[in-house]
Amino acid sequence: MTKKISIEERLDNLLNKVDNLENRVVELEAENKQLKAENCKLKKRLSKYETPKNSKNSSKPPSSDFPKPAKTSSLRKKSGKKPGGQKGHMGNTLKTVSNPDIITNHQASYCTCCGNDLSMIVGEYAGKRQVIDIPPIQPVITEHRIFHKQCSCGTLNEGNYPSGINAPISYGAGVQALIGYMSARQYMPYERLKEFLYTVLGIEISSGGINQLIGKITAKAKPYYEQIRKKILSGKIIGADETGTNVNGKLHWAWVFQNPDATFLSIHTKRGFAAMEEIMPEGFKNNTLVTDCWKSYFMTDANNHQLCTAHLLRELEYFCQKYPKNNWAFQMRTLIKNALSIYKGQCTETQPSDITYRFQALLKQELDEEVKEVQTFQNRLKKYEQYLFNFLINPEIPPDNNASERAVRNFKVKQKVSGFFKSIEGADCYAILRSIVDSAIKNIQNPLCALRAIAMSFPITE
Repeated sequence: MTKKISIEERLDNLLNKVDNLENRVVELEAENKQLKAENCKLKKRLSKYETPKNSKNSSKPPSSDFPKPAKTSSLRKKSGKKPGGQKGHMGNTLKTVSNPDIITNHQASYCTCCGNDLSMIVGEYAGKRQVIDIPPIQPVITEHRIFHKQCSCGTLNEGNYPSGINAPISYGAGVQALIGYMSARQYMPYERLKEFLYTVLGIEISSGGINQLIGKITAKAKPYYEQIRKKILSGKIIGADETGTNVNGKLHWAWVFQNPDATFLSIHTKRGFAAMEEIMPEGFKNNTLVTDCWKSYFMTDANNHQLCTAHLLRELEYFCQKYPKNNWAFQMRTLIKNALSIYKGQCTETQPSDITYRFQALLKQELDEEVKEVQTFQNRLKKYEQYLFNFLINPEIPPDNNASERAVRNFKVKQKVSGFFKSIEGADCYAILRSIVDSAIKNIQNPLCALRAIAMSFPITE
């Protein structure tokens, strides 16, 4: 016989169930909120694999690309021209010289038809071919001898060794210059340089000896290194960039300041404004700095700035790939490309103002919250809007900072070949010698000859 339940008991049971269900709803809502947040984070993390960043659509170096991006994703568009040399292009080929070092005559000594002797017949010139070759290389050893001379007054006079000849045996300017050139320009590490010197030149020298000679030529190069720094500061426009460098397992920064005439590289423990103050204490009051958007550059007292359009176009390329339905990135990319086309052509008086008007309109556009990255990019452009199109106002200002990137990339190449710099002194040596080499090349000088001239000089003492 079932027990009868009163209405009060039933009501209590129902109220308890309602309370339990309400608690369960609260728990599920909290769990749902947590799962949504987690889902959002995972989607964000996965988005970089759906639209991966590489050297074509970001500031990542080409060495970090894996797998390699398709060549069709380049920022360059088809020009319509056929591949190869264009019409009017002056081709280069091997040319014969008028005064060869060795001349060898080849004459027929008998007739190939009847066999008659032709040795007594004077030949008639018919043609020539030249071969360029390198004879076996042997080092030249110069011995300096001094002598005593007894004067009638009784004084014993002794001859003097030439300046710089201080040890019983040493390496000359040619060896110093070649080692500096192969290390700084050709990125050779010590062991490979040691092998090259022995195999090709017949010079047996230890890694420690190579290091000592690099230190010698670097000491002689320091005054010229300082001249390069001052020459860059005396120019109106300076390109600047920086990149991380491994010095004995610790992160340092390779800085570059350059213009069309000179390149100045420097190594520093810091990446920020403090590093620039130490490297260039005079500041940039008379210069326009061409850089990316790294905030430290805008903390300087520079006369003006120019943002690197190549950096911006790569970022916009990424946004166009990731958010194909968002027109803002496409419009901004088109605007910058139009400005570059005007810069490469002949700019009229009204074109810069038209570009500026369209630029301001794009900055005022409201963007959806879904494209947060594009919003951040837009805000950055708002912050530095006065520095984007200065190249249209002054044609001497380059629209990009590619020259600085090329210059500072040499530190990365050197590091890839050698693994890392073992000491700050070694990194400094590379910065000094590379500055000399790059500046010589910019002035259409033979970098090896420039280093040889430095090696033949003597350190300037205070």
